[in-house]
Amino acid sequence: MADGWQGWKVVPSHFNMVLYIKPWCPWCLAAVEWLEKRGMKFRSVDVFSDAVACAHMRAISGQSLTPTLEMGDGAVLADFDVGQLEAFLRGRKAL
Repeated sequence: MADGWQGWKVVPSHFNMVLYIKPWCPWCLAAVEWLEKRGMKFRSVDVFSDAVACAHMRAISGQSLTPTLEMGDGAVLADFDVGQLEAFLRGRKAL
């Protein structure tokens, strides 16, 4: 089933993405799979094993839930599912 995202390979450099995850989180795994399937460039950070990254995620999002996505321009999407991720990126014209 086509979802309209086929062929999108990269995110412009000003949309550098950091995805804060916990390794057992099903929403995190779904977000990673969704981004990878579309060939999108992002850096994944495990906040369970990196206390500094966890503190940073809490500071930028005001919460401790994952996944949390930080864009290169400072925009943040916290505690989301792939539908919310897609809407967020479409709204930001990252794709």
